[in-house]
Amino acid sequence: MDDFERFDALALADLVRRGEATASEVLEAAIVRITARNPALNAVVTPLFDAARAAVAQGVPAGPLCGVPFLVKELVSSVAGTATTSGSRLYAGNRATHDSEAIARLRRAGMVIAGKTNTPEFGLSPTTESQLYGITRNPWDLSLSPGGSSGGSAAAVAAGMVPMAHATDGGGSIRIPASACGLFGLKPTRARVTAGPEGGEGLSGLACQHVVSRSVRDSAALLDVIAGAMPGDPYSAAPPAGSFLDAARRAPGRLRIAFSAVAPNGMPVDAACAAAVHDAARLCESLGHHVEEAAPDYDAAAVAQGFQTVFACNTLANIARVTGAAPAGDGLVEPMTRALAERGRAVDAARFILALQGLQRQSRRVAAFFERFDLWLTPTLAQTPRPIGWFGIDSDDVDAWLGKLEAYLPFTYLFNVTGQPAASVPLYWSESGIPIGVQFAARYGDESLLFSIGAQLEQARPWFDRRPKQYEAAGVHPRHT
Repeated sequence: MDDFERFDALALADLVRRGEATASEVLEAAIVRITARNPALNAVVTPLFDAARAAVAQGVPAGPLCGVPFLVKELVSSVAGTATTSGSRLYAGNRATHDSEAIARLRRAGMVIAGKTNTPEFGLSPTTESQLYGITRNPWDLSLSPGGSSGGSAAAVAAGMVPMAHATDGGGSIRIPASACGLFGLKPTRARVTAGPEGGEGLSGLACQHVVSRSVRDSAALLDVIAGAMPGDPYSAAPPAGSFLDAARRAPGRLRIAFSAVAPNGMPVDAACAAAVHDAARLCESLGHHVEEAAPDYDAAAVAQGFQTVFACNTLANIARVTGAAPAGDGLVEPMTRALAERGRAVDAARFILALQGLQRQSRRVAAFFERFDLWLTPTLAQTPRPIGWFGIDSDDVDAWLGKLEAYLPFTYLFNVTGQPAASVPLYWSESGIPIGVQFAARYGDESLLFSIGAQLEQARPWFDRRPKQYEAAGVHPRHT
């Protein structure tokens, strides 16, 4: 399959169903690209080629994504028989005895798991660098980070290894690398996808999982596959009115879209990131939508403080799951992880509950804004992709690290707090050729609208064939429809 990269996941599955390609041929095309391109990027940290070949030899289910090769992030979801480390030496000996439910659903849909991708320790950082697995680089510029914490998956997709890959999002970790790598990345509604059977909720309800992808329809089709609760989940999102893939095929109608290029926390926004928003607003207006500059009224400082408290306490819990009440031994966790966990140790139970309640109050204020508007358009990030090493995982200066996070991602973590769906859409590239995403957020439970507007924007300004120069195929045009 020399033309493997011309196809998105749904198109590859269609080839397999029609007998125009075999699942084995599709898998080998992915393996060739992973083998050739991964050394420069360090996106795939655990190849699972033999297991993938064995799965294909046994016959893949004739599901909607039959024969599509897939990569799983080394965080949250377990793949039976593989190390499940969360990017930490503390968990280096942890081996999964079963698939997580989301992974089992992917397999039943016919997907073939070919490897696992890099993540920072516990997914804490908006870069993808760890002492356990090393540095993942951005295919658009190897001196830059691909973002995080799903940077391994995003780098692999941007480099053409697979058409989409697993990702998780606790503060922007799907949308950040989607923006930095020129991909579509949707964070689903809280509890849209089960975290079972290992857990009930991630990061006290802030975290979720889905994918980064080249096409909008792939993201929609995969959410159709993995969405839904399993027995024992503490809560679940209300089911959508129809399939997400159908929503991606449906025009969104005339929408009320608010936009803002001003960071809620007052941090400066890079000119290119602001330009991306204004450009997207003009594009939406040209498509017939009502567009006006507006932003929700909420206490951004209170949201930041509450988020940091939940973040620190959950970091402590990640360590305590192995060590009990004791700190991790020397060298088992990174300096920043240890320092953040110790900050969590200083939070008493009352303060933790009060932090959650404060976040819920702010969420109601944000929800009121979405009674007036269907979507809110912002930069995904306030800065262009940062250089490798920018976030200093080897430092233990938590305040300096948090300051860099506040400057980089003031727009993303709000929607982990509110639980609303939000997506980074690749509509803009800098003068130097680096992708810059814009974020659309919708009402709680309305991923369908994000798929509809995303597909409309994709048709108006296609991005499927935009890829790093070293991975361009001369004269080859994409086939994903």
